[in-house]
Amino acid sequence: MDVLQAIKERRSIRKYEPKAVPEEKLTQILESGRWAPSASNSQPWRFIVVRDEKVKNELARVAVYGSFMAQAPVAIAVVIDPQASNHPVEDGAAATQNMLLAAHALGLGTCWIGSYGSGYEERAKEVLGIPRDKRLLALTSLGYPAESPTKDRVELSELVCHDRHTGD
Repeated sequence: MDVLQAIKERRSIRKYEPKAVPEEKLTQILESGRWAPSASNSQPWRFIVVRDEKVKNELARVAVYGSFMAQAPVAIAVVIDPQASNHPVEDGAAATQNMLLAAHALGLGTCWIGSYGSGYEERAKEVLGIPRDKRLLALTSLGYPAESPTKDRVELSELVCHDRHTGD
């Protein structure tokens, strides 16, 4: 799939088929995260692949907007090290977006469940055994989509300014 097509077509998926994600596809998705850009090539991320039903259920219970994660065959936690980069959030976000796009290109669905700074970040870190000095940037559900949501976008002309900020 062309990257521009993947960018335009990818949507957040919250309903999944009860079908396993092949290891080969999961590896391709994780590789896509690994190859994301990062400040000074610091690569301040770690990815936790969650397949265990108990762990996924606990994360789904803890994550306020991620209850659907329990039905996804896989969840991926993106952990960042604030000491390893001067832009760890941006670095981790780039890795997460790469994985979302790769998953879509491979026929899988995802939903980015923001965790960084949330009321449940610390509890989710405990569930996953993440050290106190690291941050949980995001949880991502992953599986074969059981829905096809559509969303419109604001017109480009309403978003772009030239040379200076104008408008709202």
